[in-house]
Amino acid sequence: MAKEITSREENYSQWYLDIVKKAGLADNSAVRGCMVIKPLGYAIWENMRDQLDKRFKETGHVNAYFPLFIPKSFLSKEADHVEGFAKECAVVTHHRLMNNPDGSGVVVDPSAKLEEELIVRPTSETIIWNTYKDWIQSYRDLPLLINQWANVVRWELRTRPFLRTAEFLWQEGHTAHATRDEAIEESKLIHEVYARFAEDFMAMPVIKGSKTANERFAGAEETYTIEALMQDGKALQAGTSHFLAQNFARAFDVKFMDENNKEQYVWASSWGVSTRLVGALIMTHSDDEGLVLPPKLAPTQVVIIPIPKPLPEIMEKAEQLKKELEAQGVRVKIDKDAKKRPGFKFAQYEMEGVPIRLGLGKRDLENGTIEVARRDTKAKESIDIAGVVPHTVQLLVDIQDNLLAKAKQHRVDYTTEVNTYDEFKDAIENKGGFVMAHWDGTSESELKIKEETKATIRCIPDDFVEEEGVCVYSGKPSKGRVVFAKAY
Repeated sequence: MAKEITSREENYSQWYLDIVKKAGLADNSAVRGCMVIKPLGYAIWENMRDQLDKRFKETGHVNAYFPLFIPKSFLSKEADHVEGFAKECAVVTHHRLMNNPDGSGVVVDPSAKLEEELIVRPTSETIIWNTYKDWIQSYRDLPLLINQWANVVRWELRTRPFLRTAEFLWQEGHTAHATRDEAIEESKLIHEVYARFAEDFMAMPVIKGSKTANERFAGAEETYTIEALMQDGKALQAGTSHFLAQNFARAFDVKFMDENNKEQYVWASSWGVSTRLVGALIMTHSDDEGLVLPPKLAPTQVVIIPIPKPLPEIMEKAEQLKKELEAQGVRVKIDKDAKKRPGFKFAQYEMEGVPIRLGLGKRDLENGTIEVARRDTKAKESIDIAGVVPHTVQLLVDIQDNLLAKAKQHRVDYTTEVNTYDEFKDAIENKGGFVMAHWDGTSESELKIKEETKATIRCIPDDFVEEEGVCVYSGKPSKGRVVFAKAY
């Protein structure tokens, strides 16, 4: 199976597509730019969703659901927002089909034109804030902490499974607050939730920071981001949290009576992550043999393979091990398929990224041993079967830690500090990764650098250190270094 995968060194983009296809994560769709998420890919997303949902609820949020369709006029109410999304919107103009009079199929019924076109949800700020107008009258109604799990449509011209598709799955939180400070605190809280999730569950280290004005979400006053580094040296924006100030409250006239009986506009935040995280997971950990999954998110953490086939005495022991491992919270599968050879199964589960493989044969039973193989390092060992359950539980922890350590080292290896524009261009073009460089804080320099090198400011890091210097592009004074990179 691995021979069917293009190597990362040969063609990283094709390697990624091969992993998605051969590991059974997603498939092409009849609709251009959309994907079919297959069971393994969806199971990974479900694990991400469940863990994030738990953390949202632990911080006081509740789930709701808002319509897929948004009246076109709503997008016109916040100028920056409509400008940011106008070119990506899919528009519904009619509500009915009819049989073609010539008998060739169906056509749009020209008499069924909508009075007002509907936008297929690219994001939900407008429809939600129009609703909040009816829900919020008093400071007693605040804060309003709502999240929704949904799909959105952004009509992308160049697509890639999980990373950029016309339709994708995500969560979007939309919160309303009585004060500016509360809304900022909410935005930063979720920023931290995302960062902790990325590191603790995805084993993917991220840089936390703020976007520049040019890179902010359309309609936001501040955008907080987590930026991850992929194996090819490109950055990936893995999650964003936005302080919306009162922009949408003013656009939709959402006011409340404060404790002094004075009318105020509401303060807002919004935040989201999407199935793009599945793509991030692939590109952070996988290798030329297939998918590599951190145990905390792997749908199957341990697979038990009877050798050479599922004989009764082998299956009895396998079922016992499965029961004991599941009692420890481990997700276990026994491959009972008698039609496939063990070697084929080994390759299959390696391709699918199952963290641990246990091989159990008649000779193993006689010797009281079992073969343990880990996906991350491909190391194999034969151990006493009596101790395999605690050994496996600890090994899952070790694999999770190893993947995080490896990704952190990759980020260290591909983070470069530069002081001149020549050094900057050389690092961006020939090494890749995160480039730490002085910037004068102007939009002009930022856009010129992007135009000339295709590198963008990924963020102004949270741990920004004031350091006198000069901008690598303009030579003007700079207060410190920001994070540049080419990005997905």
